[in-house]
Amino acid sequence: MPIGPGEQDVRRLQLTGGSTYTMSLPKPWILSNNLSARDGIRVEWRPTGELSLTPLDAAEEVKTLVELNLDGIPGGALYDHLMGAYLSGAQEISVDSVGQFSRDTLSEIRRFLRSTRGFEIGEQSESSVNLISLLNAGELPLHASLNRMYLLLSSLVRDIFEVLIGSDDELISDFEEREREVDGLHYLIERQVGSMLDSQQVARSLGLGRKQGVEHANLARSLERMMDHAHEMARLTLETTPRPRLKADEYPLSLLPVWMDALKSLMINLRTHDSYEIEEARDSLKAAQLSLKEHEEGLWSGRRKASRLLFEDRISESIRRICAYSRDFGENLLNMIAYDSIQRQ
Repeated sequence: MPIGPGEQDVRRLQLTGGSTYTMSLPKPWILSNNLSARDGIRVEWRPTGELSLTPLDAAEEVKTLVELNLDGIPGGALYDHLMGAYLSGAQEISVDSVGQFSRDTLSEIRRFLRSTRGFEIGEQSESSVNLISLLNAGELPLHASLNRMYLLLSSLVRDIFEVLIGSDDELISDFEEREREVDGLHYLIERQVGSMLDSQQVARSLGLGRKQGVEHANLARSLERMMDHAHEMARLTLETTPRPRLKADEYPLSLLPVWMDALKSLMINLRTHDSYEIEEARDSLKAAQLSLKEHEEGLWSGRRKASRLLFEDRISESIRRICAYSRDFGENLLNMIAYDSIQRQ
């Protein structure tokens, strides 16, 4: 019985000419890919030992469409459905409604476009909109997006540090915009990794194995969580009035340079893969976490104003959590090194 997509079959090797092994291919697969005798097939030997067969002229990325009907979506949930379609790898998203789009619907669509990368409005009417991706999943290297996330995160934390010791608040007035950009890059990496899990062509374009792709998504998630805490520190700094001035050479701010140096080292090791440097960075981060924990526990033993203590405690907690997520980042790097060493055996 012929097999179909997702099904399995067992085929036996045949010896031809005394030195060549051959195996027949399923006819439904040949027909579905419009192949005929003498057409080229790319054979890829994966590190797991599996062989991947792909028609030589296959499109680099299969175009996919997701159709969303507002009449079947709960009120206020359009954004979540759009993000689900985006992360699933859809190249085109169609949104339709029986009646005219409400102001809230248009607002959710604009929010989706701000939160993602590469999507633009193709066609639009009063009751429908067609969103089209202009960015191929295999075009932008994952490490480039990770590096941009790192630069946005580290620059915001550095600016928060300066404001907390007395610089102008204007330095961090754009903190929400910076967080949105990091979120957008995180979503983009999640989308790309999802596409490469489904398509060997995308994985080949990105120059990564699928396991490496998943670890890159984990790295992006750690950076995004760090940015969440940087965002919280910036918000707290701007909204606290009067704001206590913290000292650069005292806890908790004195440990921010430790975090910055450690994360910089970890980012460098995205390329160099030096296990000793990664462990050294993770050890310094762990020591910083423990010091901050002790600092927080001792804050309330004195007689200082409660408002200052609460502000300092929340800043310290965010720095401590940033250190924790940086250690997770380093652990993901070690996982990648371990996997690469298995591949070379």
